[in-house]
Amino acid sequence: MEEDLLFDRIMVVSPNEEHKKTSKFDIIWLCLYAVCICLLCILVVHFCVQRTIVDGSSMETTLQDGDNALVNKLSYTFAGPKRFDVVVFDYDKTSGSHYIKRIIGLPGETVQIIDGYVYIDGEKLTEDVYGKDVMTYAGIAAEAITLGEGEYFVLGDNRNESSDSRYADVGVVHKEQIIGKAWLRILPFSSFGTIK
Repeated sequence: MEEDLLFDRIMVVSPNEEHKKTSKFDIIWLCLYAVCICLLCILVVHFCVQRTIVDGSSMETTLQDGDNALVNKLSYTFAGPKRFDVVVFDYDKTSGSHYIKRIIGLPGETVQIIDGYVYIDGEKLTEDVYGKDVMTYAGIAAEAITLGEGEYFVLGDNRNESSDSRYADVGVVHKEQIIGKAWLRILPFSSFGTIK
């Protein structure tokens, strides 16, 4: 009888110990899972997307001062930027400054600003619905600029309030300067959506 009672005690204790072992195992897996999720997030942020904050009015009305946008860093992995894409590019690597502008001129094209309007290869760019104001400053584009391989001419949508390829300190943008395509506005929530 005493032996039976001892056996019963062992049977009662044993499942609790097994449960403790299982709980420790579950905690270890949960920690590993959390570490993997964190690493995945870091990889996505580093290689796939980047958050950028618009500073200034140069891209109005498309983007406003203070807007937060996600930049797709993989968008130009297999193909180059297209005309009218909104891109983020390195302006000054030493300070970490980036600019956000719209692609207007593509590699191999000749860009010139005449009487406040953009001309591509001698033809007025009529499909540009983003920069509605006639430009008061042509800058270096007063003379024809022929873009080389991997070179792009960019303008802000708010043309008369934008420091862009018309200015010598910005100039033409090289493909290796381009971080990616501005893809999604995430803040403010009232303006959440893709960037056209």
